[in-house]
Amino acid sequence: QVPLVESGGGLVQAGGSLTLSCVYSAKIFRGNFMGWYRQAPGKQRDLVALIRHGGTTSYADSVKGRFTISRDSAKNTVYLQMNSLEPEDTAVYYCNSNPPLRPYWGQGTQVTVSWGQGTQVTVPS
Repeated sequence: QVPLVESGGGLVQAGGSLTLSCVYSAKIFRGNFMGWYRQAPGKQRDLVALIRHGGTTSYADSVKGRFTISRDSAKNTVYLQMNSLEPEDTAVYYCNSNPPLRPYWGQGTQVTVSWGQGTQVTVPS
């Protein structure tokens, strides 16, 4: 079994939503805190959301109130519900334990948030 498999990324307009999924190996990660991390081009990989054994959660300030992490232990799956997405959320998203088990980083899933089309405003003189 592959230790970690992330999915659910894609291209979305600003203000949109995505739900990421991560299926993990119970043999390796059973009992661990699990987290979602992201890495934007040219930047370091940062933790954005964490879920502990009892289900308590923590979030980076930049995503607080917009992202929700959850866990289905019966399915060995961790989810990240992302709402009100912003272009600054564009990154490759990874899951891993916290602290991370470095040999087991997966491929990640790309999330790209584009600006909307905008709306023309004309002010008559």
